[in-house]
Amino acid sequence: MIKTEIDTISHVSEKRERANVLIVDNDSASARLILEILARKGIYANLACDKKTAVDFLGKGDYDLVFLSTQPQTGFELLKDIKANSPELPVIMLSDTPCREIPDQQSLETAVKAVKAGCCDFLIKPLVREKIEHLLETFLPNHSVSVLDCTQQNSSTIYNIVGRSAKLLQAVNLAKRIAPSAAPVLISGESGTGKELISCLIHRQSKRAQGPYVRVNCAALSDSLLESELFGHEKGAFTGAYTQHKGRFEMAHGGTLLLDEISETPLRFQAKLLRVLEQQDFERVGGNENVKVDVRIISTTNKNLLQEVAQDRFRKDLYYRLSGIRLIISPLRERTSDLMDLVWHFVNLYARQGNRRITALDPVMMDIFANYPWPGNVRQLRNVVLTSLLLGAGETLSLADVSWLFDELEPRPQQTQDSTTQCDIRSTKCDLGLGGVSLEQVERKAILDTLRQTSGNQSKAAKVLGISDRTLRGKIRQYRNQGVLQSV
Repeated sequence: MIKTEIDTISHVSEKRERANVLIVDNDSASARLILEILARKGIYANLACDKKTAVDFLGKGDYDLVFLSTQPQTGFELLKDIKANSPELPVIMLSDTPCREIPDQQSLETAVKAVKAGCCDFLIKPLVREKIEHLLETFLPNHSVSVLDCTQQNSSTIYNIVGRSAKLLQAVNLAKRIAPSAAPVLISGESGTGKELISCLIHRQSKRAQGPYVRVNCAALSDSLLESELFGHEKGAFTGAYTQHKGRFEMAHGGTLLLDEISETPLRFQAKLLRVLEQQDFERVGGNENVKVDVRIISTTNKNLLQEVAQDRFRKDLYYRLSGIRLIISPLRERTSDLMDLVWHFVNLYARQGNRRITALDPVMMDIFANYPWPGNVRQLRNVVLTSLLLGAGETLSLADVSWLFDELEPRPQQTQDSTTQCDIRSTKCDLGLGGVSLEQVERKAILDTLRQTSGNQSKAAKVLGISDRTLRGKIRQYRNQGVLQSV
């Protein structure tokens, strides 16, 4: 195993989210004004003077906002197409010709028609700079955040790693140092900490960046599908195999394969995976042709794999094969200095959904965030910010209009314990001090109660319990063998 330490801390750069705007207008004066305002705010823009050019732009890129003129009699046709393909994309319609100080009846009727057709606003020419700036602040907030690394392609953001904490900075720097090598990488961390972002960073800064980046969620595939999905299958290999299917390993040839939640794979599959990793060749399911590949492996896990190895739930030899270099992503509760940047980042991303301008963050809300342990990490924070945006009001983001979030975000003593001191919920030797009741018994009761509450719906129960479908299926098989569960 390669041990690497961070020698230097790179500079944390203050960056703004780069939005992408399409302007569809052949009025040079109006287009010039909008382009100038967008340039001052650091927002990307494309200008189309006709419907055909606009359709080409929309087909090639992702846009956050569209300024659309009603001329030349195609504005509403294009609006209909936009709303059919991207219903949430905000569109601001512009009048075809300038009006006097008091809008005429035709302009008012066109404005009503535009709003009914799904436009966010209707601007009558000549355009007013202050009005455009206010609309941009509402639909495309541009607050500064600390971005440790980001990659964009064709004006679209591939990934953004937001934060300023020393622990996150250390992980990013280490990822950059190991990226040029071909060594396998094991990224550990709780769910929602951003392991996949780090994996994408490693690929994008590696010598394989021009090759494919293929991801497979091991926890989402059943035992029977996992082998076929990774290694592919031949026509007729099993019922439903009507054609030859290339697996993820073949698709990732010359690039990187991310094995997300590798700890969820069964032991039998782990043995075959080990052989493929060692020899870089395999046979498709139902075939005898030897397929040779050149793939770099990045794995992620939200479990302590050494503990899984010690309890015979993960192969030791596979662990050492995957963990050529180990990266650990700290949970959000240990990176509270990232909170402010992350909140503003999510405001930049989602404010347009609430059609709401945000200029400040409530200090009381930020104090609550700082004291909350965030068991769902950055993913949970994102959902809390989105909920507050959609259900709140005013220019200050707060929890005042979402009172039930106060109860949800109230710190609980058992949540604030360091994860390394908590007992493994599956250990039969960990005593809770409740009359000798083991955590295994507590776990079994929680699972059985949840299954009853969800009327046996395993997918729903797994979500409620916060475990994967595969883990729940394994527990159900175990309880059936023990005779404590008859049927689900």
